[in-house]
Amino acid sequence: MFILDGKPLSPDRAFTHDGIQYPANWLRLSTLAEKEAIGITEVPNPPSYDERFYWGYDQDGKLIPKDHAELAKNWIAQTRDTANSLLSPTDWQVVREIDNGTPMDAAWKTWRQDVRLAANEKVLYIGTTNDTDELAAYITGAAYPVWPASPDTPPTVAEDDTVVITDNTGATEPGVDSGNP
Repeated sequence: MFILDGKPLSPDRAFTHDGIQYPANWLRLSTLAEKEAIGITEVPNPPSYDERFYWGYDQDGKLIPKDHAELAKNWIAQTRDTANSLLSPTDWQVVREIDNGTPMDAAWKTWRQDVRLAANEKVLYIGTTNDTDELAAYITGAAYPVWPASPDTPPTVAEDDTVVITDNTGATEPGVDSGNP
């Protein structure tokens, strides 16, 4: 980050100093000596943090966590909302089955149950976290954002043209070679 007269400068914005207009690309093209000659200093960017879980840093450089109980409550609600948004496009099939007896495809019934189970597992895990750091690690980790694939999601083809079949639990198993040499 560049500072001039106590104010930050954006690298791709024109600025004026001592009556001189500098073009937007001047900071990128100028040398350190040229920047220093007009009083520009470069300071490290402040450390980043995940604003979903932390307020920022204290004077000792330690993250200030948001209230764990409130975060857990909000993430549980968001997880349930996500599950509902996944399920709602197929609700009509459930209603149709109840309304006129047209059976819902078994694969869709299984998928809907898998989504509910996945949501319950996520909610349970969130509820067992003890602090904000543990909650943040789970939410930003590899497991939380994964939901069961719908029955009409095509199989994934690996780099080597091997078809990978993803079952509704997220596990994969090698499929049949696509026939490409």
